[in-house]
Amino acid sequence: MPPDKPHRQHLTNSESLVTTYEETRAGFVALALERNRRATPFIEEARSLKAAASQATTPASLVDIVGIKAALLTASGVSDKAAGHMEEQDKEEAIQGLIEKFLEPAGPSFVEELVFRFLLTRGDALGGSMRNVGGAIAQRKLTRAIIATLSVAGISYKWLSSMNDTWIQGRGDEPDIEFDAKGLSWSNDSRNRTVRYNLTVPFLRKNVDLCLFNCSYQELSVSYRNPALYIALGELKGGIDPAGADDHWKTTRTSLSRIRLAFASNRSSPHLFFVGAAIENSMAEEIWLQLEDGTLSNAANLTDADQVASLCRWLCNL
Repeated sequence: MPPDKPHRQHLTNSESLVTTYEETRAGFVALALERNRRATPFIEEARSLKAAASQATTPASLVDIVGIKAALLTASGVSDKAAGHMEEQDKEEAIQGLIEKFLEPAGPSFVEELVFRFLLTRGDALGGSMRNVGGAIAQRKLTRAIIATLSVAGISYKWLSSMNDTWIQGRGDEPDIEFDAKGLSWSNDSRNRTVRYNLTVPFLRKNVDLCLFNCSYQELSVSYRNPALYIALGELKGGIDPAGADDHWKTTRTSLSRIRLAFASNRSSPHLFFVGAAIENSMAEEIWLQLEDGTLSNAANLTDADQVASLCRWLCNL
């Protein structure tokens, strides 16, 4: 394999990139499981609301029950985000509207009606979060693969928690680290490397899915402003639906072109790569051509564990 063609480690032609029917089917199953996982808190909230609301003898007496006002507001159709912009009087009017227009007409079934309307609003919130779930799944898979690469090589690492924005020493045996990590950092052969997900690049003024830096995690707050310290940038597309594959690639192609031009204007040319779950024949051919002519440095199909592992080994050795 030529040293300037690392994709040849795991790809032989454009067909290697195409997502198979079996992988597409498995991807839809994974999305269904993720939807159920994310829905679990809402279901538990609904059960708790039903138990508390069952104490009420009439819809109007619901407002006297301590601890369910936020849930009543949600059942009124008000999202958590919208509630943050409302005055207290506005919230009370929304709840009264719920009681008068929907709960009282429901008669003895007003508690069930309340729970249904609560879940309706929560379902909208779940649908919104699911639109971004593909990217989250892609990030998790890459995080786990990078950690595996470092662990196999005996390289210690730190990871950046999205919960408290703190860098934590990795042990290698954390089972759910990929759900929380928004960055990784390690040192090898006197080289400091830091990965940061979903970072807005200052001179690009756009969000990039993954950035690899030539710096330690302590230096990142300053280094991300320096184009010369970017080693690689990648776009991740975890959506599995074949119907949206070409549109995702068009968006990605535009993003990568924008990145390339922004760095060129700063006299820098970091590696660019792409990882996608839904890759159809036409886009696979275009990706392969870009790999072969050097426009892209690397690419992998997210549904192929061997391809992802190979790409992550390449990243860790840059």
